[in-house]
Amino acid sequence: MNFLAHIYLSGDRELLAIGNFMADGIRGKDYLTMHPEIQKGVILHRFIDSFTDNHPVYRKSKHRLHQNFGHYSGVIMDIVYDHFLAKNWKKYHNIPLNSFAENFYNSLQKNYQLLTDKAKNMLPYMIARDWLSSYASIAGLEMILFQMDYKTQHKANMPMAIQELTLNYKEFENEFTLFFEELIIASHEHLIMLDV
Repeated sequence: MNFLAHIYLSGDRELLAIGNFMADGIRGKDYLTMHPEIQKGVILHRFIDSFTDNHPVYRKSKHRLHQNFGHYSGVIMDIVYDHFLAKNWKKYHNIPLNSFAENFYNSLQKNYQLLTDKAKNMLPYMIARDWLSSYASIAGLEMILFQMDYKTQHKANMPMAIQELTLNYKEFENEFTLFFEELIIASHEHLIMLDV
């Protein structure tokens, strides 16, 4: 899962959501020096990643991309699954997506001193391009894939995944829905365990 899902699965816990959002840029046990809620966010993020990577429905979706995108298929799939979360946002949250995104950007700015350097560097671009709301449209998704592809020096040709998505749109969306219902439950249970 990508940024939107990780933030969503943190519930309304501000610092936990920030930790969950930043976790990819935190190596090993570096998180142990951070605020306890941010620590829980990092642990939850790692649980979500592990659950996702090992889930048969997610693996089925990812396999569909593997032939054309190789080991980048997982990165693309995470972004595509965030697209389906954003597209169907009203089903999962009662706050509109653009308001949810705005609240999170404000939260990052308010807690700027707690952010990693990587998160601080990313923040202006994230806000200017409204990454979280962009997932909802195919055009936004294409923009995000282009930005990710730029980071790989265009080795993966990620924007071409839009063709694959269009061809198998309904299958990807059905798989996301099945998978995400299970991920919500598993994440909630893991969070309860972290709070004990």
